[in-house]
Amino acid sequence: MTDKQFGDHAALDAVAVLRRWQDSGAVWWVIGRHPGQVTVGLFQCTGGEEVDRITSADPALLRFIGDRRGSED
Repeated sequence: MTDKQFGDHAALDAVAVLRRWQDSGAVWWVIGRHPGQVTVGLFQCTGGEEVDRITSADPALLRFIGDRRGSED
């Protein structure tokens, strides 16, 4: 990924990160879309505070998100 680092870890598979995030009960929302790139915010379970953010042009992530606005879609 050309994306960000997740905490102290090297850049991880963004799809796996989003799946783990939503499987734990937390939510993610698409914050921005640009041609060939997406920015996703990772939020607490309540949907309140943003905990982290992923910006990526990873084709697998773009396919996973599709037209969804967030994990609840």
